[in-house]
Amino acid sequence: MTLAGFLRDNAPFLSAGALLTFLSSFGQTFFISVFAGEIRAEFGLSHGGWGAVYSAATFASAGVMIWAGVLTDRFRARALGLWVAILLAAAALTMAAAQSVAMLVLAVFLLRLAGQGMAFHIAIVAMARWYVALRGRAISIASLGVAAGEAFLPLTAVGLMALVDWRLLWVGAAVLSLATVPLLLRLLRLERTPQSLAEDMNSAGLAGRHWTRRDLFGHGLFWFVLPSILAPSAFSTAFFFHQVHLAEVKGWSHGALVALFPLFTASAIAALILSGWLIDRLGAMRLMPFVLVPMAAGFAILSNAEPIWLTALAMALMGASQGANSAVPAAFWAEAYGTRHLGAIKSLATAIMVFGTAIGPVLTGVLIDGGLPFADQMLWIAAYFLVSAGLVGVGVARARRLSAQTA
Repeated sequence: MTLAGFLRDNAPFLSAGALLTFLSSFGQTFFISVFAGEIRAEFGLSHGGWGAVYSAATFASAGVMIWAGVLTDRFRARALGLWVAILLAAAALTMAAAQSVAMLVLAVFLLRLAGQGMAFHIAIVAMARWYVALRGRAISIASLGVAAGEAFLPLTAVGLMALVDWRLLWVGAAVLSLATVPLLLRLLRLERTPQSLAEDMNSAGLAGRHWTRRDLFGHGLFWFVLPSILAPSAFSTAFFFHQVHLAEVKGWSHGALVALFPLFTASAIAALILSGWLIDRLGAMRLMPFVLVPMAAGFAILSNAEPIWLTALAMALMGASQGANSAVPAAFWAEAYGTRHLGAIKSLATAIMVFGTAIGPVLTGVLIDGGLPFADQMLWIAAYFLVSAGLVGVGVARARRLSAQTA
């Protein structure tokens, strides 16, 4: 099937996936961090205090995500998407109305759970479950929603904050979230429940099995892959979180660094689309060991980069890994462990990813406070990326060998 034919025949489902991932933007670090200055001023928080609030709320959302993500194995994406959009609207209104630090923690917790957690999780699990032969393309197309959010929402928010109070922008986010409800219902009106899917619609994983989350913990591949799940979420988040500090120690203007962010986004989108095609041709398991290699190179280059063109190259490489990481791991879980219990398995992976976004800025921030600039940390982070990629390669080869013996 041609790409045009695939898009035409599956437009409602792919559009619903992209809409959900776009909504997840309101709970992503790249959007919330735009309001960091206003939030710190409003609540009298230091940089460390705001970081502690953000990390505590994110940790809590990761814990709840382990349970909440299982719901995608039991309920329709249409029903879950509706309630998540409503919860996201409530979270945005809570942020708009927050008058205390406790209420701020609640708002961030709800934003992270409904946005970064559930909205993206529902969309990706649905794509992985509904499509098999073209799973990679479906996941990559649906993931373009968050890429669009990353490209446009922060710039829009920054521009509007010069005209209106920052709290009104969160009211606008709530209105936009609620406006998607009827659209989601229309796009997914023909969707079936997971229980009603025919047996042949559930694709099996390694050794022809449908793995449960309990099985996952006893399978060596999961532990080999675990460091690579944490790596990009922890340290890509840390990079954006400490961008002002990085610019200062490098002697750059913050504006000059931010001006390169569109390269990151463009590279991420290109890699996202390419990885979707490669998944369908080669399989996600073959691609998994290579996902973090460009990011490792980008961090290593940026650690010592002085000329702006080297920084631009580093940003493009980091974006390539970020884009591939949006599609390849999602398809990997379905390919390795099957789709019958995919919601439970993917929710665990999502919780680990959210945990990484909480721990990365804190860990690197402590090291900065201890006298190790983030630029110097980046070489060690690059080494961690490469070790993680190597572990994935070993784990995949080992799992394929054992699977062939037991098949």
